[in-house]
Amino acid sequence: MTHSPSTRAKLSQLLQERNEYPERSTVIDQEIYDTFEQDCAILVLDMSGFSRLTIRHGIIHFLAMVHRMSTIATPIVNDHGGRVVKQEADNLFAVFQTVTDAIDGAVDILKAFAAVNTGLPDEQDLYAGIGIGYGKTLLVGEDDLYGSEMNLACKLGEDLARRGEVLLTTSAFSQIQSDVATWERLDLSISGLELVAHKLKATPAL
Repeated sequence: MTHSPSTRAKLSQLLQERNEYPERSTVIDQEIYDTFEQDCAILVLDMSGFSRLTIRHGIIHFLAMVHRMSTIATPIVNDHGGRVVKQEADNLFAVFQTVTDAIDGAVDILKAFAAVNTGLPDEQDLYAGIGIGYGKTLLVGEDDLYGSEMNLACKLGEDLARRGEVLLTTSAFSQIQSDVATWERLDLSISGLELVAHKLKATPAL
């Protein structure tokens, strides 16, 4: 996936100018959009059980699991034409050209976790929930991204998706050919925010 080479330093410079010259905010905002904005699908993966595992087995045990998660998920993201943008704690953030690519990547990641889990002790099993959004996003350099759909994908992946679930925002769902046999509509609420999401129905492979 192509992405902007523009750096955080460039964004910081433009934001500083915006703060110093508020009368130029419209022009500066447009330059920021022109420099950083892209349409993309955003995948946010959140590992399940961070607090429980850390309390029971210690932080090094969980860090090793996070490393395993990244080692498994990153090549799958790449295989589906995506790019891992960053990893924070037990979360992985990736971008794709299409929502279909993001969904296929999400499903393959969860399948890979399930396959690995068959050969691991229970305390090392990998589980995750995944949120997917789609829309205009500010891609900053190699390692950051901002936008409304990014925020919504985070809400779905980090706060609302149960382990093994793939949830789509309304915008992401509008980008795919869907049917009631594959997707289930969910009306959700978190922190006073009402959300409509669509959940990929479970398959035996997951």
